[in-house]
Amino acid sequence: MELPEVRVGVLGATGYIGAPYRAEMRACEGVRMVALCARRMDLLEAAAKEDGAQLVTSDWREVVEHPEVNYVMIGTPDALHHEAVMAAAAAGKHLFCEKPVGLNAGEAREMMDAYRGAVNLAHFVPLWTRWSPVFVKAKQIVESGELGDIRAVMYRWHNPRPADMPLTWRDDPKLSSAGTIADVGSHAYDTVRWILGKEATRVLAHADTITPARFDIGDVNLTEALEQGEQGLAERQSRRGGTPDYASLAWEFESGAVGSFVLSHAPYLRRGLVPELELHGTEASIAVDRFHGRVTRSLPDNTVEVIAQAQPGGFDIGNRFSQWVIPALREVMGGKAQEEVDVPSLVDGWRVQLFTDAVLESSRRGAWVALAEMNEV
Repeated sequence: MELPEVRVGVLGATGYIGAPYRAEMRACEGVRMVALCARRMDLLEAAAKEDGAQLVTSDWREVVEHPEVNYVMIGTPDALHHEAVMAAAAAGKHLFCEKPVGLNAGEAREMMDAYRGAVNLAHFVPLWTRWSPVFVKAKQIVESGELGDIRAVMYRWHNPRPADMPLTWRDDPKLSSAGTIADVGSHAYDTVRWILGKEATRVLAHADTITPARFDIGDVNLTEALEQGEQGLAERQSRRGGTPDYASLAWEFESGAVGSFVLSHAPYLRRGLVPELELHGTEASIAVDRFHGRVTRSLPDNTVEVIAQAQPGGFDIGNRFSQWVIPALREVMGGKAQEEVDVPSLVDGWRVQLFTDAVLESSRRGAWVALAEMNEV
């Protein structure tokens, strides 16, 4: 059977995530890159040659409205998602939207409702950790009942950036939903809610910017910022980022489970010293160490053993578009309801946004905040 052609328009085509996403899509059968949008024409022209794209533009509307585009991929800063997503829904275009899906839960809800109210439109949110082998194994263990009732959950997601790396849009509260909380926190929270099949109900958080002042060299993407940091910089104006790069919190789940959560982009909190995730149940506990590719089990008698070993690292999971994104899209294009396709969608994007909004609000108040409150704002 002939595969339906996927004709892609990309917003944020040349950024830190846009470039590798495009490379993965180029390798997919029956996928054609049609239109690219970004703010830098020099980078766009090079991207168009790689992709064979017909249109390059700095106006996202030209991509969404292009008659040949049937799949819109949005990889722009958080603040630029909402208007483009709503326009894509109105134009009847299938959607891939980077997380966090909006600046707040209100925007996320509107986008979710727009696509759920549309007929036969796919929507995918790239919460990639669901496919990391050690997390897949952890979910299987929890679902088997081997751990009993999960009573406590500890999560540490450290993604250190070089101390001399310049500021990017992630440090700008006008563009970023909540800095590190929204960036890696969205992945981490979705991983836990997916493994447990439960939502958090409330959080108590501390968040801060703990990296010292960094160079401000203007409007650069993350790839360029990392390169500048490696090369070193002459004297330039420096300032602290305006969004949190560290957060620690207590959380409670609807099942009654409790726990703690640490998120960081600061250069001082490094990977690999301890497991990323711990799940403690009434019958046993497991530690999930993505850095070393291990799942370790501890029993009530303190017996500890490695029960699963995967490739160390666990961050490279292959061509994500050929394995999951495009097949899921084609299921919907073939008539299957989005709700019946087992991939993260705008519904999950909204759930994650409720959580990240609550964490940020709790850090401002210095008090417990219920996720339900964010749904009412």
